[in-house]
Amino acid sequence: MDIATLVGLVAGAIVVSSLILMGGTFGMFYDIHAVIVIFGGSFAATMIRFPLSAMIHGVPLGAKFAFTLSSLSAHDLVDELARIAEIARKQGPVGLEKVETDEPFLAKGIRYVADGYDLDFIRDNLERDRDNFLMHLDEGSKIYRAVGDCAPAFGMIGTLLGMVQMFSNMQDPSKLGPFMATALLATLYGAVVANLICLPIADKLHGKLLDEETNRTLIIDGILMIRDSKSPTLVREMLLAYLPEKHRHAEGEPVPA
Repeated sequence: MDIATLVGLVAGAIVVSSLILMGGTFGMFYDIHAVIVIFGGSFAATMIRFPLSAMIHGVPLGAKFAFTLSSLSAHDLVDELARIAEIARKQGPVGLEKVETDEPFLAKGIRYVADGYDLDFIRDNLERDRDNFLMHLDEGSKIYRAVGDCAPAFGMIGTLLGMVQMFSNMQDPSKLGPFMATALLATLYGAVVANLICLPIADKLHGKLLDEETNRTLIIDGILMIRDSKSPTLVREMLLAYLPEKHRHAEGEPVPA
């Protein structure tokens, strides 16, 4: 689990809740009209921006990856692929049938090599799989950002509606309070939804998209070199180029001449 996302959301909720309780109760900050304006309006506007298929794939995938980390880091993948290359060198492709890994994309590549598929087939299928995954993750990031953009705007719409209703009922003082609450709480809800939830998640997903693109491209290159019977040392050194310079030889791996 990505602890940073969870801690950030919990900390933000604690801050907002503490400020509410220091000056009143949660009941004071609930208004059904503001909820309808913010969540209903933001959802409707986002539905207009994106096709239904993008919503179906992007929202759950984005929610999942906002709270999870890849099972293997880039450096771990280099080590894993070098180990797999060593197995393939000693036992041949058949030896890869017993190799186990926690990374599903890597497991698929290993299976392709073990089954004896040709180089072009492996490259095309893995690249297509990578591109489809990154497309859906990018859709998730864009959808959360769209909701984050819409929420403050609909907060303003709720504020304007509340003020219009308030000024239209100036002759009845008993109605001024609820309408003023709608006006103010709509702005509050929009700001919280956008700045505490949706926009941070959108940024987190964009960062993970870049990481996943690097990791999956690294896996593809490693699998292709293993399929091409490259030596484990060459596989390691070629894949270390994906890592930042200071991390490439952190474990003291030798650099070939």
